[in-house]
Amino acid sequence: MILGLPIQTVAVFFLVAVAIGGVVWVFVYPILSGERSVEKRMAGVARTGPVVRSAARGKEKSRREQVEETLKDIEARRKMNKRPSLQTRIAQAGLRLSKNQFLLASSGFGAAIFLVCLVGGAGLLPALGLGFAAGCGVPLWMVSFLKKRREARFLEVFPDAVDVIIRGIKSGLPLLDCLKIIAQDSEEPVRSEFRSLIDSQAIGLPLGDACARIYERIPLPEADFFAIVISIQQKAGGNLSEALGNLSRVLRDRKKMKAKIKAMSMEAKASAVIIASLPIAVMLLVYFSSPSYIELLWTHPTGRLMLAASAMWMGCGVLVMKKMINFDF
Repeated sequence: MILGLPIQTVAVFFLVAVAIGGVVWVFVYPILSGERSVEKRMAGVARTGPVVRSAARGKEKSRREQVEETLKDIEARRKMNKRPSLQTRIAQAGLRLSKNQFLLASSGFGAAIFLVCLVGGAGLLPALGLGFAAGCGVPLWMVSFLKKRREARFLEVFPDAVDVIIRGIKSGLPLLDCLKIIAQDSEEPVRSEFRSLIDSQAIGLPLGDACARIYERIPLPEADFFAIVISIQQKAGGNLSEALGNLSRVLRDRKKMKAKIKAMSMEAKASAVIIASLPIAVMLLVYFSSPSYIELLWTHPTGRLMLAASAMWMGCGVLVMKKMINFDF
């Protein structure tokens, strides 16, 4: 017995007191100590977190949708203008000629070659063939040659122009002022292209569409990348200097890769030139040493047939070698 009470009774009172103290500790103490209000504040913070993240995710999704729509619009325009017209190819070559002027000059050149061959005694059919080739093939080949030379020059100057835009934006200049600096101080053909861009912007054309016109006149992936970056930045926003910095790095990496491919393929190109010129050189050596032996190739009908077949097969071989040593990336 403890204090005149049985041990069982004392044990029951002790257990009841412990139970009451536990209930008070669990339900009353957090209210008195302020822990309940802290838990409510923490719960409120925990509830607002997902709401903020959801809003940010919705904003990011909206920007992603804008980027996707911009890319779809650009791709649709590319498909519509997949085959450039003759006037577009003349402009891409940097020639200031209209379509009618070009056709007139080509016809005059073909007629002149036809008359020269006819007066020289080549015959009517050969003169017609040479005149047709001179009037249709040579001008188009010249346009293609000038176009490739202009594109090569554009690739040499364009990365520096992009770097000018990046430095101008980082120093606080507006994008339009950076474009004006390039239009004034850059080299051709970048200067003329950006001058056309400024003129298009001055008459109210959106900057993204004005940059897309550069790709129409310079059909290169580098110009397409620039137009896409500007269009996305104008419609969806973002850090333009960072995007153009990435573009500049890509342009220079592509330039290095193109130079590396050119260096690695020079041996194959030299071999192709030697193989293609070897039959002609042997024919000239045989002609100078014994003309009567080789004159049968163009005096006898069978020799002419053999010479035409050999020229055809040589042309096929040259085209195959050219296809093997030219790389697109």
